[in-house]
Amino acid sequence: MMTHDPVELVPYDPQWPETFRRIRDRLLVLLPQARSIDHIGSTSISGMSAKPLIDIDIVLPGLGHIEGATDVLLAEGYEPRGNRYDAEVWAFLSRGSVPRERVYLCPLGNGTHRNRLAFRDYLIAHPQAAADYAALKRRLAAEFRMDGDRYTAHKREFVDTIVARALTGDD
Repeated sequence: MMTHDPVELVPYDPQWPETFRRIRDRLLVLLPQARSIDHIGSTSISGMSAKPLIDIDIVLPGLGHIEGATDVLLAEGYEPRGNRYDAEVWAFLSRGSVPRERVYLCPLGNGTHRNRLAFRDYLIAHPQAAADYAALKRRLAAEFRMDGDRYTAHKREFVDTIVARALTGDD
């Protein structure tokens, strides 16, 4: 499914961490069973240009909690976006909030969640890798301006390399 929204990168907004905290606090009230609610993606990396979209992983105690949490998110007006990248991770997109929120439900111990945290933390700790990623994103956003799926797909090799480095402890 090709998305027709243009790939829009904006400069880092110093309000993003506070926006995340506000969203997290609201989600914790709605989903008190959550083991953690983590800010992931480019908006979680200080100085990184990003799509104006706060990405959030909600870690639930297990797969048995996904259905109930899904019902809560749907009642709050989140749109289901399926599980395109990982059979055990479900995505939801907020309607009407600025910036938009993309929320993922993950069971405890999920590999995709572990990899996202590893990637985020590695880029925060390695400014040159973060600069390389920012440059790659700018180039891809120009090349695939009207094709968000290909934009994302072409970041995969860089992301996988960083995740492998982060998980093996290589600098």
